[in-house]
Amino acid sequence: MKSIYVVGAGVEGQEGFSSRTLELINQAELLIGGERQLNLFPDFSGRKIVIGNNLSEIVEQLKKNNGKTVVLASGDPLFFGIGRTLLRNLPAKSIEFLPNVSSVQYAFSKIKEPWDDAVFVSAHGRGIKGAVDRIVANDKAAVLTDEVNTPAAIATEMIERGRDGYAAYLCENLGAEDERIVQTNVRELTKIEAAPLNVLILIKEFESGSEHYVPTLGIPDDQFETVKKLITKEEIRVVTLAKLKLRHDMTLWDIGAGSGSISIEADHLLPNGRILAVERNDECRKFIKQNLKKFNARNVTLVEGTAPECLDDLPDPDRVFIGGSGGHLWDILQIANKRLPAAGRIVLNAITLDTLTAALEFLNNAGYEVEVTTVNIARTRPLTDYKMFEAYNPVYILSAVKTS
Repeated sequence: MKSIYVVGAGVEGQEGFSSRTLELINQAELLIGGERQLNLFPDFSGRKIVIGNNLSEIVEQLKKNNGKTVVLASGDPLFFGIGRTLLRNLPAKSIEFLPNVSSVQYAFSKIKEPWDDAVFVSAHGRGIKGAVDRIVANDKAAVLTDEVNTPAAIATEMIERGRDGYAAYLCENLGAEDERIVQTNVRELTKIEAAPLNVLILIKEFESGSEHYVPTLGIPDDQFETVKKLITKEEIRVVTLAKLKLRHDMTLWDIGAGSGSISIEADHLLPNGRILAVERNDECRKFIKQNLKKFNARNVTLVEGTAPECLDDLPDPDRVFIGGSGGHLWDILQIANKRLPAAGRIVLNAITLDTLTAALEFLNNAGYEVEVTTVNIARTRPLTDYKMFEAYNPVYILSAVKTS
């Protein structure tokens, strides 16, 4: 049986290896690792292979090699490491993992902070928006960055989303002579040029005096900052969310977000999902940013632009809510139909028969299962010493399921 030992190198260099791992390395015929790890063993007598952009070649070499092989990795090989690739391509029974202290563990110990309640985010080649989505959805995050998605770039993205209320710990060159731990905040982090080898830890700080929002359906209308009348009424919101039938990990497009009320109410229904709030109006976007901050909406990303043009770069939706179309309803429905998976759902709120008729025509022709619910709301208001009902315009809530 092949003997492949995947050994974690800790931040302390060669001193951090156990006697067993040192013995395995000395007995190996082939030593594979990053240049930094291989340099720890200048007197190794066997063959060395440097890991670069050559993982497929290394896997093929491991398949062919019958002698004892040691693969050196940083920290824990199964924590954002080479271990995942090896297990995908080689029999698990041929591999033994010997982990060391990871850079993330070490970083948390240096700032004296528990890490069992943190999420771990790798920005390596994954794109900054997805990384920041995960960061702002949590109170504590450890981030592995790269030369493009730097700590400063991540901080800039967080500020643009209005999500800068985090303490930041930039942990550079851990275990080396030039190790540096910088305690700062998100805004100051944008000014720091970080060393290539770093771990970024972000911890949410709830500002004193800020409102603590307990998630519930039907937030009163007057709790939202909004342009007059550009808000989905409380009762309509509740029915709309019921028709969307959200599950915890879905992606929701909220087109014509207005005040962001639908996105904010959907936020706690999608703890592992994503909400893209699309709004073209500058004043509305200003209020959306204020509301996102007020209600600590963690999974909502504000998309500035006009639909359907701005929809191209968004991740595919599982659900689409259309609260406003700006006269582009047909085009928006075409894009939504193209991007939705089978059993995906569109919910549209209409106050005019023209909008309802146009939506019905498109969705029926596209083969959707369509249902329309009319909601009539009347609220009491004072009249001298009495109370009377004041009626609002009816709202047509159209829900449509894609059948294929």
